[in-house]
Amino acid sequence: MNRSTSFPLFLTTVLLLAATSAGCRRSGDGYNRIQGYAQGGTYHIIHALPAHIDASAVENSVDSILRAIDNSLSGYNKGSILSRVNRGEDPVLDELFTECFISSKTFWADSDGAFDPSAAPFFDLWGFGFEKGTPVGQSSIDSLWKFVGMEKFSIHEASDGLHLKKEASGCKLNFNAIAQGFTCDVIAGMLQDKFGIHDFLVEVGREIICKGVSPRGGLWSVGLDRPTDGNMDEGKDLQEIFSITDRAVVTSGNYRKFYIKDGQKFAHTIDPRTGKPVTHSLLSATVFAPDATTADACATWFMVVGLEKAIEALEDLPELDVCFVYDEDGQMKVWKTAGCNSDNK
Repeated sequence: MNRSTSFPLFLTTVLLLAATSAGCRRSGDGYNRIQGYAQGGTYHIIHALPAHIDASAVENSVDSILRAIDNSLSGYNKGSILSRVNRGEDPVLDELFTECFISSKTFWADSDGAFDPSAAPFFDLWGFGFEKGTPVGQSSIDSLWKFVGMEKFSIHEASDGLHLKKEASGCKLNFNAIAQGFTCDVIAGMLQDKFGIHDFLVEVGREIICKGVSPRGGLWSVGLDRPTDGNMDEGKDLQEIFSITDRAVVTSGNYRKFYIKDGQKFAHTIDPRTGKPVTHSLLSATVFAPDATTADACATWFMVVGLEKAIEALEDLPELDVCFVYDEDGQMKVWKTAGCNSDNK
């Protein structure tokens, strides 16, 4: 499964409480810990364990979901539905692909194209997709416009199920900016609906959704790394610590994935409306939302449009809270909504 373009929160609670090796672990506080490797990174799940539930049953259900999503949405799994669609094949869509695609198309419309999985050809062109990057000139960008735009994709029903149609063979999708948040929501739904678990934290690739109370009996605590270029040491230098529950939280930023070429920094966030990396002052966007799919997509949306346009967009998104870290004349500053419950570092 591919790594999301949204980059990680440092999970104070998860890393302090999770086991140090992959697998599951029951503890004396009545919570179970599951962790392992998936989607190009790690995942951690902490959940209250009802007395009548076998911990291994929960772990097996998590494993089943991760395998199913990898076989559906991964751009690195060559046999996945997404990879087959991108190669020009016509597979029957499963429920996971269909739901993720419909959500993506909604966010694409709401963001006026700032969030756009169909910009996969641009991601590949700049070296942040599934292919190695090539030297980029305007002519290279212009040659790809005929393949980009979610209006070029549509779902159709056939006798054997749903199929995705695209206008040209060069049209491709990349769900990196939504897949890990979507995965968090699928796992969270399973914990609640299948096992009746309502106290949990699910983190996949550092995208988070949490419900109820933490093992310590209060809110869940997560920390936001300071978005300075090359800050790869998670948790060493924190910008904020947030206390949350019954919400999802995702951070997108350009400080961990970029490259320097001919003295110029090229960030991993590509603006689908220009085909080029963004160059604005927003360093990171942390989004709090009712679900992780929304938080993941909106964090990317805001990193594409920049600080001013992101603040404007919030007028139509009252269910969100945000913490934006931005550069102003070489100084790192923070803009956040009143609903962000944090202790400043």
